[in-house]
Amino acid sequence: MAKKWMMAAACLGLMAALAGGCGGGDKKDTKAAGGDGKVYELKIGTSQTEQALITRNYQKLADELNKRSKGRLKVTVYPAGQLGSDEDMLEQGIQGANVAVNTDASRMGQYVKDFSILMMGYFADNYDECYKVMQTKTFKSWLDKLDKEHGVKVLSFAYYDGPRSFFTNKPINSPADLKGQRIRTIGQAVTTKSVAAMGATPVSMSWGEVYNGIQSKAIDGCEVQNTSAYPSKTFEVAKYMTKTEHFQLMQGLICGSKWFNTLPADLQKLLVETADEIGRETAKDVIKEANADEEKMVKAGLKVSVPTDLAAFKKSVDPVYDELGYTKLRAELYKEIGKTK
Repeated sequence: MAKKWMMAAACLGLMAALAGGCGGGDKKDTKAAGGDGKVYELKIGTSQTEQALITRNYQKLADELNKRSKGRLKVTVYPAGQLGSDEDMLEQGIQGANVAVNTDASRMGQYVKDFSILMMGYFADNYDECYKVMQTKTFKSWLDKLDKEHGVKVLSFAYYDGPRSFFTNKPINSPADLKGQRIRTIGQAVTTKSVAAMGATPVSMSWGEVYNGIQSKAIDGCEVQNTSAYPSKTFEVAKYMTKTEHFQLMQGLICGSKWFNTLPADLQKLLVETADEIGRETAKDVIKEANADEEKMVKAGLKVSVPTDLAAFKKSVDPVYDELGYTKLRAELYKEIGKTK
């Protein structure tokens, strides 16, 4: 009887040892895959409203990252400036905080000057041309400088908010028609100088003040993309839209290099690749929505036209490229993407 009991105990011991060995193997495999159990949290902040198209696009990105990382990344979107101004969030990121912020090329130009060319008048004709530029060695060298010299990691610059055109209360067919017109624009040298070269008087004003500004005649109009003009009801106070499409509004998602470098290599790769993928996908949605917004504004009474002298608008900004030192860079980038001026 004792002999049988000893044999049974030995069998149980062997089974336990085998089970323990299998369990140890599972832990090792999980660790090798990067599953150390740590969750990395990222807060995406934007000054845009929750309903804004760019905010919805970032929510789609957050959902995909949470799903694809199997919970190792916890990404949350904070709209309407909940995390502070764009400048505050950028500074937080540079200091090492786990925040990412929506930005544009002119803001990145404050760190790497050449970056601002993406916001120059008539630099690109459409989204696809802009995206081609982002595949060039020159563009990638800007990203490298931002990362290594300024602590700014660009996750993707493939996000798009559409082309910008003039909204006024008089028909615009040539740069001469903009003379004396006080036009609200983005308060950066590349944009204000471009708008001035096209004939208008550029005015820096927060977007939230534009509707009342036009209504009270503090300004005569603005230049803006359809995806902002429609939800803000700009068409109620500016009755004419002139489709100059002078700026292609590319958007980027950036974070601090310090935080990014704390991620395991596989999560770094996932974050960058998914951010770019969603940027490309949502750009198609933006183009569709911009066209739909235009149709809605026309039904509401907006008069839309293409200037009869569009070539004059394009030619008018050439001196700004010379003034800001972008003429040679433009030629080099056009050569890289196979575009003739």
